Amino acid sequence: MNKAIQNAWEYLKGDKSIWLVVLMLFGISMLAVYSATGTLAYAKEVDSSYYLIKQISLTIFGMLLMFGTHMINYKYYSRIAQILWLISIPLLIYTMFFTKSLNDANRWITLPVVGLTFQTSDLAKLALIMFLARQLSQKQEQITDFKEAFLPILLPIVVTCLLIAPENLSTAAILFCTSVFVMFIGRIAFKHIAMLFGVSLIAGAIFFSLLFFLPDTMMKGRMQTWKNRIHNFTQHRDAEDEDYQVLQAKIAIAKGGIFQLNPGGSDQRNFLPQAYNDFIFVIIIEEYGLLGGAAVVLLYLFFLYRCIRIVINVPKAFGALLAVGLGIALVTQAMINMAVAVNLLPVTGVTLPLVSMGGSSVIFTSIAFGIILSVSRNIEEEKSLETA
Repeated sequence: MNKAIQNAWEYLKGDKSIWLVVLMLFGISMLAVYSATGTLAYAKEVDSSYYLIKQISLTIFGMLLMFGTHMINYKYYSRIAQILWLISIPLLIYTMFFTKSLNDANRWITLPVVGLTFQTSDLAKLALIMFLARQLSQKQEQITDFKEAFLPILLPIVVTCLLIAPENLSTAAILFCTSVFVMFIGRIAFKHIAMLFGVSLIAGAIFFSLLFFLPDTMMKGRMQTWKNRIHNFTQHRDAEDEDYQVLQAKIAIAKGGIFQLNPGGSDQRNFLPQAYNDFIFVIIIEEYGLLGGAAVVLLYLFFLYRCIRIVINVPKAFGALLAVGLGIALVTQAMINMAVAVNLLPVTGVTLPLVSMGGSSVIFTSIAFGIILSVSRNIEEEKSLETA
């Protein structure tokens, strides 16, 4: 058995520490999803292991995708990025105007024949960051020029985020901030970054002012939902009037205490909406305590540290920007999900990468991890050739 595990481990190329983080997060996901979906399985009148089996199948598929993408030389992702971004734009438009609303949002499309649904924003996030790394690496000689570098790089970011924002504002905001940070790392002139930051602040202030001053009869799309979430977060209320999700999450955290070892023992899964998805972190805390939650935080931070190590060692700008861009996007999403769960941020609907139960999020997150591992694998191969 040990020999078989050792042989399988040798097939995994790239940063072994990242592979270990992936396996640990998937393991945490299995435990948390099985526990958090007990009530859902009862409501749907299916076996209690139904969603666990579904998550295991999705995890295996994600691992296969991760293995396949990490075996491709990362240099090929430069051309793939261009194609993916060009595909994602019409898909976002189609999703916005021609799909059925689910939970008051048009985010999902159904693939023909197979009947599977996926969020087009998951594809767009991955495509944009890859495309951004391509553009930044190709324009390094003109990187400080406003017309030659800044505007052509900014345009795809603005277009993608504007198409995502009407149905998924939180994802658009996270993607925009991540993209700006990658632009900074890619040596875009600081004055241009500062100007963009100032314009964004003004635009954001105007938008949120309108959100609260417009009468409810003039609210379009998800504007009322955004207003309610911000209002619930900013108002100091009594426990009786507090937002239901936030209240149940706080109860789960309080029950967890400092340390617990009670897998499958969550009570709040019976009351907390989306306990298996957006709020899976509080289920982890309830069953394993604050120390268990801290361990999950440290896993994501350690993953970011390994991404930074890759950036230091990779010789090409594209590989460095690709690894750091995807790494920052994944860790930022994780931190925001966990901050929402402990009521440090308003409710957003952002999943916890590789841990939350999901479909397209697990698939595209696995691909992102695979691409990062592809960059690290290439570094190892180049070092082995140098020493040969």
